[in-house]
Order: sequence, then C-alpha cells, then structure tokens
Amino acid sequence: MAGRIGWEAYLRMAEQLAWEVSEPDGRPPTLVLCELAASITVGRLGSRSDVELHDEELAARSLAVRFVGRGGGAVVHLPGQVFAALFVALPDVGLARHAVGPFVERFETGLEGAIRSLRCGTARDSRAAGVFGRSGLLAAVGIAIRRGVSWHGAFLNVSPALETVRRVRTVPGRGAGGGAMMGSVEADLGRRVRLPDARAALVEQIADAFAFGAPHVHAGFPLPVRDAEPQQESSRSVG
Repeated sequence: MAGRIGWEAYLRMAEQLAWEVSEPDGRPPTLVLCELAASITVGRLGSRSDVELHDEELAARSLAVRFVGRGGGAVVHLPGQVFAALFVALPDVGLARHAVGPFVERFETGLEGAIRSLRCGTARDSRAAGVFGRSGLLAAVGIAIRRGVSWHGAFLNVSPALETVRRVRTVPGRGAGGGAMMGSVEADLGRRVRLPDARAALVEQIADAFAFGAPHVHAGFPLPVRDAEPQQESSRSVG
C-alpha cells in the first residue's frame, strides 16, 4: 500500500523488485498498490494517435506522454486511479516461465473479483485484456513478462475525472469510435467509492486468484525510491 510516484522512479523500483523476486530464496511475490503521477503512458499495443489531446492541451494539463515497455495501450494516469503492479516469478505460482496467457487470466480474475466486491458489474472480452463495465474499460491490463518474471500490472479507474480520460483510446480499434475509452467504478455505480476499499479489495482478490494465502500488508513502498509521495489515506489491512 504505497503512495504517489512518477514513472521513472517507479521503473527504477520495478527493476530492483523484478531482480529480487527472480533470485532463489529471494523476495516473495510482491504486489505494489500506488498512484502514478499525472501522465499518459503508451504500451506496446498503443500509439500517439490513440491520444486525441493536442500537444498544447497536454501541456496545459501538465500531462507528459511516455512510451513504455508494458503490454496494453494508452492509459491516462490521474488521481482516483489505483496502479496494481505484481512482481512474481511465474514458476512460483505453478506456471511455466513463458505462460503469459494463464498468468493474465488469473490476474484478470483477481481484478474482476475486486471490482465485483465493490458492487459493480463487470464483463470481460476475449478480444481485449482488462475488465469492462457500463462506462467503459474499468481496469486496463499492461503486463510484461521478462525472464519468467512478471512486471507491471493493471490500472483500475475508481474515481478519476473522466473528461481527460475520454480523450484517450485505451483499446485501439474497438467500438464505433475506433477504440475503447476507460470509464470508472464511480461512473458505473453513480455513487462515491472509497479508494481504501478498492485497494483492500485488490489485495484480497489478487491474493485469492494466485492462491497466495494471507498476505502481509505494509504501508509505503517496498524499496526506497526518489520522487515519491507517501500515501495520505489510511488503509485497512487484509489477511
């Protein structure tokens, strides 16, 4: 349960975490729940054309566009979104080193369970990764598997301002508008949803999906990082 972090600082931490979980008798599977600083990241399936904001509009909103080495498309990162990054060696969860499909299936099962536990309806589409709701894509999945270790994870929109979110096609080539935009859990439910509740649900349901047992929940980042802000909200423990 961590705080806000810029992409560059997160990536430095991610490299260290991935190395530690890959070592024999190294770090156990580690799930980091945090908030990325306001920005737009574009994964391997996305392109600049998926971002409908002009350079002047991006500058006015203080949104930098970064092309990153994860799966998935373009995602807007704003307050009200939870980034769930899971670092684990695939053999440690009973999978082959290159079993990307089964890993993503389990991960999406955890995401879907978390969203449903917030009383929000969900749907999944075999043509696109992630979990959908009535307002659009609720959880965008952007995973990378390197040397049998999972990096990154998913972006769950709980309550971000959708004005900017709706200007970015997160799933290219889907829907009448040429791609699917993200919605939010609050937009689906029409009521406020607490971020601590969403984070707790993610911990519980992802742990269940991978049969991790009772997780140890810690506040703050698992490694010292620069350019990070502490978590301002209290979080109830799970497990």
